[in-house]
Amino acid sequence: QVQLVESGGGLVQPGGSLRLSCAASGSIFSINAMGWYRQAPGKQREAVAIITSGGTANIADSVKGRFTISGDSAKNAVYLQMNSLKPEDTAVYYCNFVGSYNHRPFATWGRGTQVTVSS
Repeated sequence: QVQLVESGGGLVQPGGSLRLSCAASGSIFSINAMGWYRQAPGKQREAVAIITSGGTANIADSVKGRFTISGDSAKNAVYLQMNSLKPEDTAVYYCNFVGSYNHRPFATWGRGTQVTVSS
């Protein structure tokens, strides 16, 4: 059973930076992609950044140029560096892993970490 543990959220002023981390623990598995999603109150969950096992990164237009996603295969971890934060970035951020376990596809989510951008 795979669990994702997130950290790094908090309260930051506009223009500030945060670095989110997410690491997987539990059963071994093959990871095909890792990503970050966010959900603001009253809004649907949206993809922020996704990185594939081949290293290809896909960044949402709303955060492009400000956010960077990276992964560490040795640690089964994914990171989201968030710079020049804006109030509209306020949301609960979730990490997501997609892959396979025992030749079966799976996807798992972290429980989320709150990011609040406010003066």
